[in-house]
Amino acid sequence: MSGVAMTRPDCPASGPRSPGFFLPHPTRPRPCADVPSPSMPTSTHPTGPAAHEPALRAAQMHLCKPAEPALATVTRSELCTASKKAAGFVRHIELSVAGTPLAGACTPGQSVGVLPPGTDEHGKPHKLRLYSLASPTAGEDGHGQTIATTVKRSIDEHWTTHRLFAGVCSNYLCDLKPGDTVKLTGPSGKKFVLPENPSEHDYVFFATGTGIAPFRGMALDLLRGGPAVAAPGSKIALVMGSPYSTDLLYHDLFTELARTSPDLAYLPAISREPNGLHGRMYVQDRLVTDRDRLEALLKSPRTLVYICGIAGMELGIFQRLARVLAGSDLEQYLAVDRAAMENIDGWERSMIHRQVAPTRRVLLEVYA
Repeated sequence: MSGVAMTRPDCPASGPRSPGFFLPHPTRPRPCADVPSPSMPTSTHPTGPAAHEPALRAAQMHLCKPAEPALATVTRSELCTASKKAAGFVRHIELSVAGTPLAGACTPGQSVGVLPPGTDEHGKPHKLRLYSLASPTAGEDGHGQTIATTVKRSIDEHWTTHRLFAGVCSNYLCDLKPGDTVKLTGPSGKKFVLPENPSEHDYVFFATGTGIAPFRGMALDLLRGGPAVAAPGSKIALVMGSPYSTDLLYHDLFTELARTSPDLAYLPAISREPNGLHGRMYVQDRLVTDRDRLEALLKSPRTLVYICGIAGMELGIFQRLARVLAGSDLEQYLAVDRAAMENIDGWERSMIHRQVAPTRRVLLEVYA
């Protein structure tokens, strides 16, 4: 896992399969109609050196360590799937960190560590798990005193023993009620945050599953302004991948934000049911179905690409970018070996950062 920690599936490395997300293995999909999105006009903001080499926001790190964690209080816990009939259980959990070093110190794209109570089968304390922040810089309360995260219950069957496996930390968090306390560390991560001057850029966000968490906070910062963004106005395209329309996370929020803001295009990509006239699709397929909108955005020297979710999603996105963009437009995001460019279908994940190298304008956070 790179830079910023995401919500991690809390299955052990061996044994039960990881339930995590929706796609190849940790994901789960069904049908939905496309959500109409506003047109994405080309930005008229001036460009500059920062548009090509973004300087990321300075992020505070490790204010609370495992030996001295912050004691947070749950203030809210609710399902954040589009329907109660979703294939998985995912909760939006808000935590008051008032009076702790975490208050006012958390940035979208960072994570906090959770110390679940109890011991493992060896009698040792359960290991810390990292969960991405889903809240904007000002927190859920507008003052940085309440942060939020997005947690998917990890429930599965062991491959060999056929016994039920329940992830320790995800189920601990999802069981908590308002008033309960939880030990937190962090914040962690500094490589998946917004730029130092967010309004100098436009954005294309790609997410699958709980990988949407950091983009919730970032979108709220970019669209509503506040302490992190002095001048809202950046163009944003948010591509959210899910197996089924019922499993889209924060769907009502993003639909409303897109309805009220001409700067946001919200583009769900449903992999196991039709997407209106387009059929089933993964996140990278939006680069084809919405090519006019996204290509114009991607050709701008202001634009940054953020990718967050299950490992493997980035490969499909890079392959599609290589087909949609050419020459200097592609080179803004990927440095591709000549031989690799001649066989895009043959790309593998092992080639990323080698024959297929993302530039500093691609910020990547994926996990197994």
